[in-house]
Amino acid sequence: MSILKEFREFAMRGSVLDLAIGVVIGASFGKIVTSLVNDVLMPALGIILGKLDFSSLSFTIGKASIKYGMFIQSVVEFVIVAFCIFLVVKQVNRFKKTSPPPPPAAPKEEVALLSEIRDLLKR
Repeated sequence: MSILKEFREFAMRGSVLDLAIGVVIGASFGKIVTSLVNDVLMPALGIILGKLDFSSLSFTIGKASIKYGMFIQSVVEFVIVAFCIFLVVKQVNRFKKTSPPPPPAAPKEEVALLSEIRDLLKR
């Protein structure tokens, strides 16, 4: 029974739940970005570049088909996701409250006394 109890405590930690929520939201966000790239951006880019369809770009070596157009789409998708995550992290960091550094602690009595002696010896 102790293993089940330990597992329940582990699974109910805030960080594990936050991670699970992040994974689910990230998967959904990935689908949105994939649709944005495949259905909006790449066709628009294809029209701008002369009705070029990136998904059909490929070449064949022997019996293997190298689909570099799909790779281009994946790279564009990655750049969009990375940029969106960058914007989110930037906003979160902006809203985080930063506390000012604590004032320096007053020197100990011994240090203050030694500093006075040093200053007197310099004169």
